[in-house]
Amino acid sequence: MKIYDFNKLSDVEIDQLCSRSLEDDQQVVSTVRDILDGVKSQGDALLRQLAERFDGVKLDLLYLGATELAALAADIPEAARKAIDTAAANIRRFHETQLRQEDRVETMPGVTCWRESRPIESVGLYVPGGSAVLPSTFLMLAIPAALAGCKQIVVCSPPQTDGKTNCYLAYCATLLGIDRLYLAGGAQAIAAMAYGTETIPAVSKIFGPGNRYVTAAKQLVQNRVAIDMPAGPSEVLIVADETANSAYLAADLLAQAEHGPDSQAVLVATSRDILEQTIAELDRQVISLPRRDIAAKALNNSYMIYADTLQSAMQFSNRYAPEHLILATEHFESLLTQISNAGSVFLGNLTPESAGDYASGTNHTLPTSGFAKGYSGVSVDSFLKKVTFQHISPRGLQNLGPTVEILASAEGLDAHRNAVSIRLEELQRTDQNS
Repeated sequence: MKIYDFNKLSDVEIDQLCSRSLEDDQQVVSTVRDILDGVKSQGDALLRQLAERFDGVKLDLLYLGATELAALAADIPEAARKAIDTAAANIRRFHETQLRQEDRVETMPGVTCWRESRPIESVGLYVPGGSAVLPSTFLMLAIPAALAGCKQIVVCSPPQTDGKTNCYLAYCATLLGIDRLYLAGGAQAIAAMAYGTETIPAVSKIFGPGNRYVTAAKQLVQNRVAIDMPAGPSEVLIVADETANSAYLAADLLAQAEHGPDSQAVLVATSRDILEQTIAELDRQVISLPRRDIAAKALNNSYMIYADTLQSAMQFSNRYAPEHLILATEHFESLLTQISNAGSVFLGNLTPESAGDYASGTNHTLPTSGFAKGYSGVSVDSFLKKVTFQHISPRGLQNLGPTVEILASAEGLDAHRNAVSIRLEELQRTDQNS
């Protein structure tokens, strides 16, 4: 990994380091656009063709039902079942706190306003497959969807070569009461949930992380359906000082790098010794990883930065706006107020990002590629619509009405003004007759 000196970087060079764009991004968009158009016009037929092409499987049915999911789930190892149960309980416990009823507010005498939550009735959840199948993502998406009260939860995940799913996803489905798992992956799954096919229902909002093709598909269907956020290849940025442990740092960098060759792992440290020690640890640890080739490619797309102070390190972090931010320092408390752009933050030397990926309770579906500057991670709120209400009493209309009349007249919208005036005149006649 190349090491840069923060103080010697120009603004242009920092912007280049913070950019996640790749040379073939336009080719990805073109390919995805063709897939979206194809699924929109051909439906299930193209989904079957693409399953054979990309997943190496011929599918008769494009889904697994409750009975088959239960049978597959029965094969889960006991230790894995307990681990999923623990993770699910922690995720549920954290997300339950997000269910809050807001107070009614009297903005002026007789004018009451408030907000109530309503679940999005139909949501689509994408659970990635490919080189790694992610039951943790199933939990992260389906649990807040269920807590929000979504009536229809459509789950898509790529099929295995046997035309099934694995026991881990099947167990998640049975645990969470999902009675159908649709066998579609990649951009074509996003297209199916956006436009609907003969088998897969169209939804109102699509959730879930994925590769560049999935991310491009989500962005392209936004004229048809809402999405949670642009969530592409995974990334981590670690801010470290001399109190950090280089073995821990290397392990955290590799944890992101093994996601895929387009993942990015960045270390910003105030100690040159820590940087050099971490490079040595990366070389030592990567050898033993089953996914070492993938991790090595990701590290080739990654880098390290020397910053002379933690404040400079935080300046770069906020420019980068990482999906995952690790503060590998004993002095993390003093840095909390300096964080403005990050998806999820991991504090101290004993808080690995893996904890949030699986079981601490926070959600791991987070904005990537710098979108943490404007997006939050998935929460119960992501599955809710906020509807505003207002009620105006006779006294309230008398208090508020003249203000509305004046503003409507200023904007030249006479019908708006009249909608208030006609009521005020009626109230005045009623008062005179009483």
